Amino acid sequence: MIQARSLTKRYGAKTAVDGVDFTVRPGVVTGFLGPNGAGKSTTMRMIMNLDRPSGGSVTVNGKPYAQHRAPVRQVGALLDAKAVHPGRTARNHLLAIAATHRIPPSRVDEVIELTGLESVARTRVGGFSLGMSQRLGLAVALLGDPATLILDEPVNGLDPDGVVWVRLLARQLAAEGRTVFLSSHLMSEMAQTADHVLILGRGRIVADAPMSEIVAGAGSASVQVRTPHIARLVPLLEADGATVSGAEPDLVSVTGLAAPRIAEIAAGAGVVVHELTPVTRSLEEAYMALTRDDVEYRAERIAVEANR
Repeated sequence: MIQARSLTKRYGAKTAVDGVDFTVRPGVVTGFLGPNGAGKSTTMRMIMNLDRPSGGSVTVNGKPYAQHRAPVRQVGALLDAKAVHPGRTARNHLLAIAATHRIPPSRVDEVIELTGLESVARTRVGGFSLGMSQRLGLAVALLGDPATLILDEPVNGLDPDGVVWVRLLARQLAAEGRTVFLSSHLMSEMAQTADHVLILGRGRIVADAPMSEIVAGAGSASVQVRTPHIARLVPLLEADGATVSGAEPDLVSVTGLAAPRIAEIAAGAGVVVHELTPVTRSLEEAYMALTRDDVEYRAERIAVEANR
């Protein structure tokens, strides 16, 4: 478990993290989102005692990270996949870390196999691709079989198979009762991986809720309806409490009624319907709505400037 209380970090006059409170619980995958400069990396670095808080506190499994006698056995972290001596082989890098924490060499072989590094285990990491560096970083994070995992952009540089592998690994670790805290800019992947979402904006918490609640907060779901008899159907739907919008002559978007009810109304009026497609809101839409005032470069502003 990770617990932050009034956690604050200032760099001179700039406040990077502004008195945040949150709890990352075991047994679920918690996604960590926010625009560039929102304070995500700083928060993760404070959890790992790489940056000292200006105020407040953060603990991992009940203690500040620095107070754990064998921190690698408590917390596994991937913050910078390239932070490895380029002259070492992957296996020697893992063996060195294992030796300092009294972890047997057999565990090194286990994480090499788990992360798919067998073919490059004796290769110097200076020649690794970003994807292979990420796999090595994950191997380091898993080396101590820790109760808590902190992963910053773990799928960065991985191919599609690797992305799916990280997703399944994160969910498996959470199912084992571990705390899994991960950040990613890939909204579609986060939507499939995380159970709970924590969103930062300008150093403050703007959302801390289950994934389902975050997505639901983006707005009402709608149903896409296609029929050659739009003019007949729309008044019937509106009379039943629906809101109808759309610019195409045979296609409308309906909110306020579920697809089965729309089908019943159409059938009762003898209206032929060619399409009934429920459309749910996405994590990306929810995220954009929540961080609209916290991003440095807004998409709509760029579009306007491009059209000048």
